[in-house]
Amino acid sequence: MRKRLHEDTAAVVIGLAAVLLALAVTWQSRPTEESGSRVRWSKGWPTPLAASVGMPASWASAPLDAFRDASGRLAPAPVLLGMAWVTLVGAAGTLLVGGRLRGFLPGAVLIVTLACLAYVLAGQKLVKYYNLEYPLWAFAVGLFVTNAVGAPGWLRPALLGEFFTKTGLVVFGAEVLVSRLLALGLPGLLTSWIVTPIVLVTTYLAGVHWLKIPSRPLCMTLSADMSVCGVSAAIATGAACRAKREEISLAIGLSLFFTVIMMVAMPPVIGWLDLDPIVSGAWIGGAIDSTGAVVAAGETLGKEQGDVAFTVKMIQNSMIGLIAFAVAVYWAGWVDRSATGPRGTLLGECWARFPKFILGFLALSLACSWLDSLGPEPALWVKGATDGFTKHLRGWLFCTAFVCMGLQTDFHELAPVLLSGRPVVLYLVGQSLNLALTLAMASLTFGWLFRKAVAP
Repeated sequence: MRKRLHEDTAAVVIGLAAVLLALAVTWQSRPTEESGSRVRWSKGWPTPLAASVGMPASWASAPLDAFRDASGRLAPAPVLLGMAWVTLVGAAGTLLVGGRLRGFLPGAVLIVTLACLAYVLAGQKLVKYYNLEYPLWAFAVGLFVTNAVGAPGWLRPALLGEFFTKTGLVVFGAEVLVSRLLALGLPGLLTSWIVTPIVLVTTYLAGVHWLKIPSRPLCMTLSADMSVCGVSAAIATGAACRAKREEISLAIGLSLFFTVIMMVAMPPVIGWLDLDPIVSGAWIGGAIDSTGAVVAAGETLGKEQGDVAFTVKMIQNSMIGLIAFAVAVYWAGWVDRSATGPRGTLLGECWARFPKFILGFLALSLACSWLDSLGPEPALWVKGATDGFTKHLRGWLFCTAFVCMGLQTDFHELAPVLLSGRPVVLYLVGQSLNLALTLAMASLTFGWLFRKAVAP
């Protein structure tokens, strides 16, 4: 009998393999002239793998234009290859966890097609102008299919939303470099690492004791989603506190909805308040959930604000592992233990609950950070591999995951919780606290205490 791997282990194995492949191919095709020049290779060393993870292009009135190349010719091959990469990852994961390809492949074709549709919808120029990014469309497409049409039973083996997210997060670790986290030094750490735990704990306690939401896992998942980094934190903490799939989907849905509002609303509010550019970038980076939305909102204000916003968000993203571990400890030692009695040692319970894929994320972050620190050539090697391949692969994996989550979200099951209005109130209360504390801390650190250190 074939030995099965845990889903987290499979995600780590495949994520590590994808990054190692990217590094190996990029190294094999490294430039022979001026290989250490950051001016010539500003986007890192070019990698042949870049052509294999294409995404639909921007279009105005004809959706078919999303599949044309720079010269205007119809060239769907790169997009089809991107869809193939996701299918390959899903197939490998299915085999590693003991599933059957016969059940996975038919549904995978439909799911990656829906992911491609989400990318096409997000690429429409008016949609792009309002920064309505692919996660929202992917989740909406999945919701529409399952609630308006109904997801067929044969699709179920391909609904690997959590696995795709976990694998994408492992791959994402290669992009979270320590050098970037240290770029803003102490003010960035203070803005992210002080405000985030305060908001998370306060929001969770408000949901449990003030709003009386019956499900503690829902309160924790929603609090982490809103205070840390959106979907990634929801998946990690949801696994640590064993939230139901529907609860994780609810948290993600609320996050995506309000992220769009904040992404559109924050830049004009910042202009009205006439905030300092560096403070405004730090505020955006610490307050908006999604990394993509942070970049989009920051760059509407300017490159300086965009760079600060992205770096603060990356510092916040680095907390995923710590937050997941803390939640696992709290749930094993207090929440479940008090309700059901001890089932083993506290350390054993914490390890059983801790989402193991986070270890892959941390391993790749440290390994690529070490390579990046060795000099200009290794730094350009890592940048070329991540920006040219793994970043786009991660995007496809996340987009497919959002489609799966939408397909697995049944409004009939969520209706009682949604009709109570309490999860929405909890999100609004928590996000209001997050906005206020992040602005106060950003003003204190970036605008006053360390102003000279972070000034351009």
